[in-house]
Amino acid sequence: MNYHTPSTFEDAARLAGAAGGVTRFLAGGTDVLVQMRAGMVLPDDLIDLKKIPGVHDIARTADGGWRIGIAVPGAALGANAALVADWPGVVEGMELVGSTQVQGRATLAGNLCNGSPAADSVPGLIAAGATAEITGPGGTRSAPVEEIPAGPGKTTLAPGELISAILLPPRGKAGGDAYLRFIPRTEMDIAVAGCAVNLRLEGDTIAEARVALGAVAPRIALAPGCAAAIIGTTLDEAALAALDAAAQAACSPIDDKRGTVAFRTEVAGVLARRAAAIAYSRAKGE
Repeated sequence: MNYHTPSTFEDAARLAGAAGGVTRFLAGGTDVLVQMRAGMVLPDDLIDLKKIPGVHDIARTADGGWRIGIAVPGAALGANAALVADWPGVVEGMELVGSTQVQGRATLAGNLCNGSPAADSVPGLIAAGATAEITGPGGTRSAPVEEIPAGPGKTTLAPGELISAILLPPRGKAGGDAYLRFIPRTEMDIAVAGCAVNLRLEGDTIAEARVALGAVAPRIALAPGCAAAIIGTTLDEAALAALDAAAQAACSPIDDKRGTVAFRTEVAGVLARRAAAIAYSRAKGE
């Protein structure tokens, strides 16, 4: 195995683009190192990104949004009071990944690139309208986070491309977000269903909304029907019922030992209701 420590993302992309075998990037390592120890993945080239300047930083952008380095662990996200105040739902999702020890290493970018339909941090990012800065052999580009997952264990990133930052938009006034999941145990488990809701109010009326569902389809994705169900409402019972129905309609889950199709579908509706209520309350400053 060749072990690389590039000092720039451009160098990392060149190394990945020139590699001929199995290539993996190392930022937090909570997925790739476990896979290596289990013999699931044996990289020909392991590219360690932790020495690139800025990868450990959380910074405000000029427009009031956030730039999150690809090696920032979940524990650091939760310790940033200003980020938590702006995007509590995004932080909540990441803080559900693994144990306290894992939180010291696991990253948003790694959770996204792992390609799991049940990734806890990804629905919140999608609902927030986050974008991924992507560096590759051809330069740097940006893409909405919802365009990155392609299916279980797969992403849309081209050979040699890697995420070089996660960008969150400005929170703005009268906005709120939330993420909820259902797991069979009380902690340290994989979501059977998950839902993130992000919304903005004008007065008491929902003017904008984005809803993302996790673990109920081959990939985590926006649910436009869910957003349509609550926009223009004050999130009354009729709106919540419509949201529940829209969330269930958006599901295409599988049966497995952790949950049936019927169970996952019903739970997605319940989570959508509850997450929307929390996001609405936060948007009102409650």
